[in-house]
Amino acid sequence: MDDPNDQVQAVRIFDSVWPPGSGATHIKSNLMRAMIHSGGYVAAAFVDDVSVGAALALVGRHRVGEGPITEASSWHGHLHSHMAGVVEGYRDRSIGTALKLHQRAWALSQGIDTIVWSFDPLVRRNARLNLRKLGTMLRGYEPNFYGEMDDSINAGDPSDRVFAWWELDSPKAIHAAQAPLPAIDPATLETARVIELPEDIVALRAADPAAALQWRLSVREQFLDAFEHGFAVVGLDHAGSYVLAKEGTR
Repeated sequence: MDDPNDQVQAVRIFDSVWPPGSGATHIKSNLMRAMIHSGGYVAAAFVDDVSVGAALALVGRHRVGEGPITEASSWHGHLHSHMAGVVEGYRDRSIGTALKLHQRAWALSQGIDTIVWSFDPLVRRNARLNLRKLGTMLRGYEPNFYGEMDDSINAGDPSDRVFAWWELDSPKAIHAAQAPLPAIDPATLETARVIELPEDIVALRAADPAAALQWRLSVREQFLDAFEHGFAVVGLDHAGSYVLAKEGTR
């Protein structure tokens, strides 16, 4: 989507997926234009010539190794996928998966081997997409990462986020591109923890904010404790709960 007029469609999709409470827009069209012109990525998905989904990413970098930064090799470039969404009525039709696979192909064509993004760990369908359909790894848990958000989906709830790391040429990513990764039976692991999720956190937030907050705080505590004790997310079980295990015991 190199045409500024086409990029406006992506802006409209993002505002439809996450309606801003302030009536403003999430991404100004001129800012999007600058991001794309400087090497970023934007794409839209269409059904019968109607735009129903979009993704936006910018080029970033992350530290490799530990200790002080002494040379350029201490940094490694990646694509940071800032927003990706599908409008109501077209979800659960693999459109989001198609957008991400297009993003993967684009990144590889640009010599980029890693895509990173944040997502709400309580959203079950996003966990399934990221872990089983894309083959990402999860690293880091940041409580209230974005601060207070005013869109109609996230308003009133702490913006806790985990980070999906998609190593595009990894065996997991290659396998997932061909078929979803299988569910994991925690009983087959020497050490395992399971973190359960609500069926639909977005609906629960609207119906019972207090219950949604209890889920948020419980999942936060479990993730932070597991990561502190050397556990890593290895996948989802058949119920859609996170399965974590220690290195060397998977």
